[in-house]
Amino acid sequence: MRSAVIVFPGSNCDRDLATAFRNAGGTEPAMVWHKETELPAGLDVIGIPGGFSYGDYLRCGAIAARAPIMRAVADFAARGGCIIGICNGFQVLIEAGLLPGALMRNAGLKFICRNQHLRVETRASPFTQGYAEGQVIRLPIAHHDGNYIADADTLARLEGEGRVALRYCDASGAVTAEANPNGSMHNIAGILSENRRILGLMPHPERAADPALGGTDGQAMFEALAQLSAAPAG
Repeated sequence: MRSAVIVFPGSNCDRDLATAFRNAGGTEPAMVWHKETELPAGLDVIGIPGGFSYGDYLRCGAIAARAPIMRAVADFAARGGCIIGICNGFQVLIEAGLLPGALMRNAGLKFICRNQHLRVETRASPFTQGYAEGQVIRLPIAHHDGNYIADADTLARLEGEGRVALRYCDASGAVTAEANPNGSMHNIAGILSENRRILGLMPHPERAADPALGGTDGQAMFEALAQLSAAPAG
């Protein structure tokens, strides 16, 4: 697996994401600074990490979405490349127009940092094929602006096309208001693009991809990505 991690001022999960890619794929990820204008050739997957890009000024992810490197990321996406955006990376993907909807302040207006149960809603993506549909996993969350909202038509498309990848739930897999940490519509924790090659999610699989971190429920996501061959998009 040939991977790259985009690094912005304020990124603080970039090394964690690179380690998860490296451990799963066996190769060293390229760390691409936001001011670059080109990506390395032959990439299989791009990761946009969590953190507080540009200090979350204006809106979370808004400035990062307009960084020079994002033109190349958008071109990579248009050619069918695989991209995963985690937490702030999800916010960047939405601000860049690569995923629909918006991420607003948590309903409780407080930063949330804890482990959270999630239900895997689909296996039909390069990111989730290592899980069973309906499987309950547990990943860390750490965000202040993770409240996913979208208009009725967008929600209907996401649901009807099976593009909700992960949903907040309780330990039994029940999707309830009590299990929703931030107020997200339909308990949505992660969504896929129309071609299912882009995943944005608020939980942090890279923080649960090694037993030393206290959990391995995120490991299957990176192991699935490691099965990617050289992408034609590269």
